[in-house]
Amino acid sequence: MTATHPTPAPIPQAPTAGDPYLANTHDVFNQPPALENYNLLLQDQALLESLSRDDTRHGLADLTAFGAIAGAADTIALGFAANEHPPRLHTHDRFGHRIDEVSFHPAYHQLMTTAMAQGLHSSPWVSGDPRAHTLRAAKYYLHAQVEAAHCCPITMTFAAIPSIRKHTALAQVWEPKVLANEYDPRNLPDSQKSSVTIGMAMTEKQGGSDVRANTTRAFATGQPGPGQAYELVGHKWFVSAPMCDAFLTLAQTPKGLSCFLMPRWRPDGSKNPWQIQRLKNKMGNVANASSEVELRGALGWMLGEDGRGVATIIDMVALTRFDCMIGSSAGMRQATAQALHHCRHRSAFGQPLAAQPLMQNVLADLALESEAALAFSLRMARALDQQHLEHERLLARLATPVGKYWICKRTPNHAYEAMECIGGSGVMEDCIMPRLFRESPVNAIWEGSGNVQCLDALRALQNAPDTLDAFFEETALAGGADRRFDRFLAALKDDFSDRQELPYRARNLMDRLALALQASLLVRYSSAAVADAFCAARLHPHTGMNYGNLPAGTNAGAIIQRATPVVD
Repeated sequence: MTATHPTPAPIPQAPTAGDPYLANTHDVFNQPPALENYNLLLQDQALLESLSRDDTRHGLADLTAFGAIAGAADTIALGFAANEHPPRLHTHDRFGHRIDEVSFHPAYHQLMTTAMAQGLHSSPWVSGDPRAHTLRAAKYYLHAQVEAAHCCPITMTFAAIPSIRKHTALAQVWEPKVLANEYDPRNLPDSQKSSVTIGMAMTEKQGGSDVRANTTRAFATGQPGPGQAYELVGHKWFVSAPMCDAFLTLAQTPKGLSCFLMPRWRPDGSKNPWQIQRLKNKMGNVANASSEVELRGALGWMLGEDGRGVATIIDMVALTRFDCMIGSSAGMRQATAQALHHCRHRSAFGQPLAAQPLMQNVLADLALESEAALAFSLRMARALDQQHLEHERLLARLATPVGKYWICKRTPNHAYEAMECIGGSGVMEDCIMPRLFRESPVNAIWEGSGNVQCLDALRALQNAPDTLDAFFEETALAGGADRRFDRFLAALKDDFSDRQELPYRARNLMDRLALALQASLLVRYSSAAVADAFCAARLHPHTGMNYGNLPAGTNAGAIIQRATPVVD
């Protein structure tokens, strides 16, 4: 047989100069518009509903106005700029004077200005509103979606007030400036400033979370005791936001570990001798400076009782952990919004991504996780608003470490899954997703890692057994509405009757405590589609571990519609 060969394709003619197609190789289509110039509050149905039912409706006008600010393209651009230009350390000026000054991009200062003008560091301490913590948490949640790193000094300034109030005379000097709703980044003595920020300097190289292993020593300059001046000698391994005007720190006295308020400058206007050795080279939280410092006789005033440093600073720590919950919830919401927005506008294989069953399963699952995190965080905000009630105080004592452990730990995989929904474009640095992903593990590690939160929860159970009663009393408010929830809660209660090897089992118990409270809140307050899907996917022992394992019968479309920001 004679072989046959296909007729070769004609060789294209070389283009000639002036051919119009040479100037335009292709049209750009099937790309989503940027998620910007939208109102972060009005496009968040879960947050809107929560605020409407929690006696916080009077704050909706203010929050709505801020939601527009947070979603504006110019505001979003500030977050990118602050991270593209990380802070720089200048230990000395050009004449050789020690200055320990950290410089930031102007975008960072603009974000700080906005945060403090909105009272994110001060409002619960000055407003007198019975729902001040809830309103502040909602606004912090919106603001943290823009840029998370600068929220660190905002949180520490907010959280420092209860500890500063341990000594009346010091509080009278510092509190008015701490609570001023303005931002003054100048490297000047606090006596020359009308507003200040407060940081925290606790951990050391040899101890980490075990602050009782700290070796920094405190020497009384005169009469020892609360409110008195000491000189501190030692080091601190992690000092975030080193440009704060003063820091709460821990040091050893003859009576044990004590808490001190250490300013950047001495009252006589001279520089306090604590020196920044270097800035941390972090994978995330880039816009915020974190540092290593040495204390060379740095002045500090004792707060609280001598030898009771942990008890003095613990109120600050509890509030910073609370803000970690809000910050991680905000990261989840922004990641969910980005994934939903992309899939609403992007088509593949002949139909929009958001209309494809498997993608719907993933997107709805991400939305469930985000709404559950928000519900938990706002419930803790309401508990802070009602600390005068015994139930709320006990609930907050146990649920805060549970929530900090669970929400912060769930965030990294959530961020990755949202990035995968966007695909290759989500890995590019001009997308917000890489920043959200790098930021996602930070809150799980800072302010006490997962194991530390578990041990804190066990300490609460041991020292105040009524905390567990309050927790189950709270979760039981959803009893009878869903049989899956009832079975899950009953089994959890039974497991707490066995007190053997509690430390070994702590993570399992913490996981289930978190799920029980989230399910209870969603069953009571969220849509039927969200509550049903959460109970089916999170409370069933055979549900898959990865996102996208919602069972058949889930109303994924309703969950997606509820969570999707509508921006065209």
